[in-house]
Amino acid sequence: MIYAGNILIGKAISELPPITITFFRLLIAFVVLFPLGYRSAWKYRDRFFKYKKPVLVMALSGLALFNTFIYGALQFTTSSNVAILESIIPAITVVLSAFMLKERLKGIQWGGVGLSLIGAIWVVMDGNILKLTVIDWNVGDLIMIGAIITWAVYSVMVKKYMHKFPPYAAIFVMTGISLIALLPIVIIEWSIIGIPAMGDSNFIIGLLYLGIFPSLIALIFYNRAVALLGASQASIFLNFLPVVTMIGAYLWLGEEITVMHVIGAGIVIVGVLLTTQFRVKRRSLENKKRYG
Repeated sequence: MIYAGNILIGKAISELPPITITFFRLLIAFVVLFPLGYRSAWKYRDRFFKYKKPVLVMALSGLALFNTFIYGALQFTTSSNVAILESIIPAITVVLSAFMLKERLKGIQWGGVGLSLIGAIWVVMDGNILKLTVIDWNVGDLIMIGAIITWAVYSVMVKKYMHKFPPYAAIFVMTGISLIALLPIVIIEWSIIGIPAMGDSNFIIGLLYLGIFPSLIALIFYNRAVALLGASQASIFLNFLPVVTMIGAYLWLGEEITVMHVIGAGIVIVGVLLTTQFRVKRRSLENKKRYG
């Protein structure tokens, strides 16, 4: 739900340049995180330094680049297109997980991946899946490819390394790294297009939402889900994104929810259950064999 809000708010304040949105979103998150994560980050500084390369990859892929790609895409394409393309992330994550983490999915789980993806596409295409082949692909759609790849990389790296760090400290450090990386880029952005006027109350409220909810709360939940379910299973839940985005658009923008949307939502949920419940049952059987 929070990530759907990320798309909706990102579209609503798309008058602001994308790197500016990402920078101030992370700056707000850094300020909020400081009292929660500073001491822990300092205490485990040696560990962060030891794993500096994975931490850098997670910071740049999951926080800096992914968000910049999302807000950049929303400058050129619709929220629906962004939701469609973001729902492809689980499939890419499965491939990367199989390659990097040696995770294995059974046939029924692969079917769940495909089914949940079909449901997500069904929702945003209003049941006319064949229209996917005639979407007017533009710069924004191409930018979303970067978002798909970077979040899939982040998911796999979180599964492999995040358990080594305290959660608040990890997000605090990664946010700080992202801010340092983005600072010269946002200055270049301002030198090209000028410093944006950010006094509008809608911009301020939107940035506060982005800085607190997607940047902090949702990220903590997602990292925990990856730890519990694995990168591929956790990413499956991103297929709920188009569904929640449509509901948010209905409540906020007054858009209509059709029968096709309801059917698509059901397909997504079935796909998610097929993928995750099979894993739960398999773990339960393994525990019974182990403990009798």
